[in-house]
Amino acid sequence: MAEIDLDTRNRQRPGTARTAAVHDRALELHGQRISYLETGADSGGPVVLLVHGLASNRGTWADILPTLGRHAHVIAPDLLGSGDSAKPATADYSVGAHAARLRDLLRELGLGRAAVVGHSYGGGVAMTFAYQFPERTDRLALISSGGLGPDLTVALRAASLPGAALLAHALVSVAPGWLTSAARRVVTGLGWVPQADLDAVGRALGSLRDRDSRTAFLHTVRGTVTWSGQRLAATDRLYLLSGVPVLLIAGIRDNCIPSRHSQAAHQVLPGSQLEVLDAGHFPHHEHPDQVAGMLAEFLTAYRPARLTRARAFAC
Repeated sequence: MAEIDLDTRNRQRPGTARTAAVHDRALELHGQRISYLETGADSGGPVVLLVHGLASNRGTWADILPTLGRHAHVIAPDLLGSGDSAKPATADYSVGAHAARLRDLLRELGLGRAAVVGHSYGGGVAMTFAYQFPERTDRLALISSGGLGPDLTVALRAASLPGAALLAHALVSVAPGWLTSAARRVVTGLGWVPQADLDAVGRALGSLRDRDSRTAFLHTVRGTVTWSGQRLAATDRLYLLSGVPVLLIAGIRDNCIPSRHSQAAHQVLPGSQLEVLDAGHFPHHEHPDQVAGMLAEFLTAYRPARLTRARAFAC
């Protein structure tokens, strides 16, 4: 089972306004368990769908959920193959399949349109959701998003190579040795890697301890990554988002996916909003209140898209 940190889900930060309770739920979708967090069902606000990245899970959103739930009805699922969701060996773990399952999850929950927010690999899934299901997409927010350029950290590119399963198993075995408190202090003290990114690496390695999780992770990686970089690019279809409000959030110290990818996307998306923070690959971990505030403002400042499938493909 993946390591999921949900300790902050119902805690109120000192000096902040009242936050919304977060509920851990699960359902069966197409015969497979899907776990998800839910908050703000009684907020009266729009529906927001949060999509995590590779080797991550619903817990990545724990710090922003209580605040965001004051403004919106938020659903944060574990993608198939991640967290506490099912990890079938023969499932389709492609970006398009994940997007389709998210559409089906919303339908199963009786929810229609949603603002879709994706982090890293989840940004690619979020964009694919918007492309495939424009009639269900109100707004789109991309945090340190994949799919906007080829550049990618060496570690993820290596995961696409033969023997990556053995390498992942070896890394998991030695992880406790190199992720000691002393090592963290040295690495972060020298400014090589933000503390939030190092913590995320530790959680990612912890999530790969069992074989099913590693298998699902490698199936997903090999569908999107090669040794030369990201296999899938959404930049040739950004014009399809011309009628959709788009928020781009990036970390200037991101060593995984360069912030220039988000900056370039902003240039070709008229009317999009770009926020570049002093952060690494996980801005929502380093600056949770700021990111939650940006998302809440984005939900209120921009009118939701009202595209139909026919209109979207006529653009």
